[in-house]
Amino acid sequence: MYAIVEIAGQQFKVAKDQKVFVHRLSGAEGDSVDFDKVFLTADGDNITLGAPAIDGASVGAKITRHLKGDKVIVFKKKRRKGYRVKNGHRQALTEILIESISASGKKKAAPAKKEKVAEPVVIKAAPVKTKTTTAGDDLKKIEGIGPKIAETLKQNGITTFEQLSQTEPSVIAGYIKEVRGNHNPGSWPKQAKMAADGNWAELKVWQDTYKGGIEE
Repeated sequence: MYAIVEIAGQQFKVAKDQKVFVHRLSGAEGDSVDFDKVFLTADGDNITLGAPAIDGASVGAKITRHLKGDKVIVFKKKRRKGYRVKNGHRQALTEILIESISASGKKKAAPAKKEKVAEPVVIKAAPVKTKTTTAGDDLKKIEGIGPKIAETLKQNGITTFEQLSQTEPSVIAGYIKEVRGNHNPGSWPKQAKMAADGNWAELKVWQDTYKGGIEE
């Protein structure tokens, strides 16, 4: 049995007793954690899809250790300008051990009114490779992000404002280093946070104040 679950803004395909490295979680080593954003579960030929998440389903895990990932070097240079900038980044990670996958979950709250409640669709099909895709947000609404950069970020797993707001600027710079132009992602997570929270008026004022997304 396996499941597709969202952990710390990223989606993972997990199975029981599997070890997974995720973005740093709050909690001490040995703590148990539950994740309820389960989009798909599969047990043999029985596949359960959520809309988008399966109501009541959860994945249980235990934090085994906290660590840092490999160092990423971001080097920028402008020819004939004498411009050289070198930055390093190590992503804070947490290793977790998947202990359980529950398709029914612990919460069984009956609706107050007698209304038809949408239930997960159960499909019996031959084993196939399942690929989960999401439309994501329009990242081009962030000052400084054009179509090419938006596509590059999506290829690196950043498809929503929430994911962009949780990504370090140095990591973003590493993703877009092959895109032509002089891009400064320093304010992109801040802008993405406003967009994720729905503060569009505040974001508009901020973008009108700082053209190019660069705070002076």
